Amino acid sequence: MQDPYGLSLALALGIKESWFLLWVLVAVLGEQQVQRHMVVARSLGYSRVQVWRQVLWPQLLPRLGWPLAAVWAYGLSVVDMAVILGPGTPPTLAVLIWQWLIDPDAAMQAKGGAASLVLLGLFLLGAGAARWLWRHTVRSAAYPSGERRPAPRPARVGLHLPVLLIGYAVVAVLLVWSLAESWFFPALWPESLSLQTWQQADWAPFWTTLWLGAAAVLLCLPAALVWLEWGPQRYNAVLYVPLIIPALPLVAAQYAALLRLQVDGTAAGLVWSHLLWVLPYMVLTLIGPYRAFDRRLMTTARALGASPLRACWSVKWPMLLKPMLAALAVGFAVSVAQYLPTLFAGGGRFVTVTTEAVALSAGGNRRVLAVQAMLQIALPLLGFGLAALVSYGAGRSRKGLC
Repeated sequence: MQDPYGLSLALALGIKESWFLLWVLVAVLGEQQVQRHMVVARSLGYSRVQVWRQVLWPQLLPRLGWPLAAVWAYGLSVVDMAVILGPGTPPTLAVLIWQWLIDPDAAMQAKGGAASLVLLGLFLLGAGAARWLWRHTVRSAAYPSGERRPAPRPARVGLHLPVLLIGYAVVAVLLVWSLAESWFFPALWPESLSLQTWQQADWAPFWTTLWLGAAAVLLCLPAALVWLEWGPQRYNAVLYVPLIIPALPLVAAQYAALLRLQVDGTAAGLVWSHLLWVLPYMVLTLIGPYRAFDRRLMTTARALGASPLRACWSVKWPMLLKPMLAALAVGFAVSVAQYLPTLFAGGGRFVTVTTEAVALSAGGNRRVLAVQAMLQIALPLLGFGLAALVSYGAGRSRKGLC
């Protein structure tokens, strides 16, 4: 932990963000009719690896542009994970900016604001370089030339396997810690296991996080659908601003607005503070499948006399059920992970599993910390599992439609 090169932080960020990208990829693949592309390409003599590399990925990568940009921006501006895992001498730029912005000296706050612009410039530089690389090198080399060549045998163990195993190992260690009565170095296993820590756990943060995340996504889903259907799409980049710039200036601005409106420390103010981050991620998850939707279906519905709203309600949105469920799950997970907005807007009156886990990370009781960390993991898993279950149930009776 806190190695000078930030390798532990990079590994943790890679594991964390891989799940988000995989979930977005599943939502996009639902609109790609992968099986049809696979059958056609295999009939032309291409192997399965060649189909993915030369047929499917060139179509998928442009739709993953904004999700990849969000991952890049989050990695640049993350604060809470960098404080725990990142290097300390010197810290990451995001942590340094955070330290300057919370300094009572006005000059240091101004320095933090200027450094925030530097961080934004780094994001734009990286995003621009990736876009240029895609347009001038990757895209031109991705499309098949028509020449059939024997595909190399795929590796039996790829990079994804150790990454996934590390993620599962972390969850397993946390589970053991939550059940351990005593576990001291260098013992590889605790002396005894007990449910005592779970029985004495404080479940109030769990329920607060649950209703807060549910309220946020239920408010954001209609807003995202209305924006994607009738909003000015050329201003989509405005919605992604919270994903690009450091979170602390936005949180400070939110807190100032809540103080002026005298709604700080209220449930309504807390939910509103989460919407700024939940809505962009939900739009980001939905925009690819939404643009890939066949407009001829809506034209047919309008020709049969349906109004724009009725055509969306009866045709478009039911066929986009899987991406909508994916957006709900992603938005709920984003709400669960919000630390700074909950801390500022809640005014200390609302404790979530995230704020509780960060507070306990500075203490010495690892068993209590492991319980809250497991609850923090369980909530997004509950959201993703419920979305997958509903998607599977709907897909069984409506094959080809969602």
